[in-house]
Amino acid sequence: MATLDALDRALFTRIALARLPGARPVLPRLSRAADHGVLWMSSAAVLAAVGGRTGRRAAMRGVGSLAVASAVANVAAKHLTRRPRPLLDQVPVIRRLVRQPFTTSFPSGHSASAAAFAVGVAIEAPLLGALVVAPVAGAVAASRIYVGAHYPGDVLAGLALGAGAAALTLRWWPRHVESPVPAAPARVAVPALPGGAGLCVVVNANSGRGNGNEQDSPAGRLAELLPGADVRTAGPDDDLVALLESAAEDAAARGGALGVCGGDGTVNVAATVAARRGLPLAVFPGGTLNHFAVDLGIRTLDAGAAAVEAGNGCAVDLGLATDDRGQRVFANTFSLGVYPELVQLREKLEGRLGKWPALAVAVARALVKAEPVEVEVSGVPRRLWLLFAGNGVYDPPGFAPTRRTGLADGLLDVRTVDGSSPFARTRLAGALLSGTLGRSRVYRAARLSALEVTSLGTARRMSVDGEAVPATGSLRLAKARAGLTVYRPTDPEPA
Repeated sequence: MATLDALDRALFTRIALARLPGARPVLPRLSRAADHGVLWMSSAAVLAAVGGRTGRRAAMRGVGSLAVASAVANVAAKHLTRRPRPLLDQVPVIRRLVRQPFTTSFPSGHSASAAAFAVGVAIEAPLLGALVVAPVAGAVAASRIYVGAHYPGDVLAGLALGAGAAALTLRWWPRHVESPVPAAPARVAVPALPGGAGLCVVVNANSGRGNGNEQDSPAGRLAELLPGADVRTAGPDDDLVALLESAAEDAAARGGALGVCGGDGTVNVAATVAARRGLPLAVFPGGTLNHFAVDLGIRTLDAGAAAVEAGNGCAVDLGLATDDRGQRVFANTFSLGVYPELVQLREKLEGRLGKWPALAVAVARALVKAEPVEVEVSGVPRRLWLLFAGNGVYDPPGFAPTRRTGLADGLLDVRTVDGSSPFARTRLAGALLSGTLGRSRVYRAARLSALEVTSLGTARRMSVDGEAVPATGSLRLAKARAGLTVYRPTDPEPA
């Protein structure tokens, strides 16, 4: 170690005495810009604003990686090593920082943050990370030696730590891979509606993040794309179910189709109405997440409108959840346990906080206060944190499935998280944080055509396509094969 330390100090001295053309106007400024992660946070904001979905994923992973690396470097590693900062005698005064760091030297926190952000971005957007972010990150790391803040060994250790932190995020957040939408069943006959003639669309104005500008709103845009369609808007005081029922009745009289624009909860109501009346359903993304529309390959209003005019359609499965109160349809997911509690709490808070802040608060509270539900599954008593059932098989495995591999496979993707093991809460939290839930002993998965929950026990609520509703008695989960006819583009957009 003494030899390595001597070599590190000698290399620092050579760099301090060297004259690097063009470095003096750039590197000190760059080093200051990276203080407290400001440079990387600003870069993430730009990426999220102009980079589309890939840019947002890259920004989120970059910031997440930076947070992990910064915590490890500045809180844990520096406290353990306590290496003094380099002496500045041989560093020219004009290159030195105005405010010298007061923390210990090993490893370089700036270098760790730079590498973490660069590698995090590169995981989601390789060319952007390698060609744009990595050179800036490398310059930031070099600047820390140039201004005399760190020895070269500190910087190399910081770079390695940051890259490792970014790689670690893959354990709990798998890299998004662009893949085609799974093949749907054979096409079924749906009416082609040129200009939208015969289509009755209900737009839920409460979904998504409308800006209030009619020209830019989903209703206005749909009126432009399909001038012959009957576009109706459901406002905050309107009865969405009644509007959809009325629209379905008019569509049936015209020999057309029912349309819906909103989030997954809105689509759930429309799918229920359309399936009961035997009407084809046109889905237009208008919510925050739009899982069902995305799984159909419809990412834009234009894609949905093109499918309606061309008369392209297919049949998809619907999930059925039947308890003592009656039967509910789910196009995407069903769950019991902590998730319905989380949804209920989020709904109480989102009027004051907004949807995403309310969700963050709800997650924090649920993990602290929630308790497993006691139910009977096929007559066997179970204590569960979560019982999840997907309408079709989802990826990836674990607590947060995001994309479907089939829309008409006849299967329920059933997942449970056990709450009866010793230290169940601690084990669940550890598995979630480490990204190992899919391999944890508390996690089970199966693909079934039906599931009997013979007693709901202490479970008082269930979540159907993200909406929390009361649940009582016993429960049967099943599939309605090809239960809904939908419009779908000939060439679906990739997920």
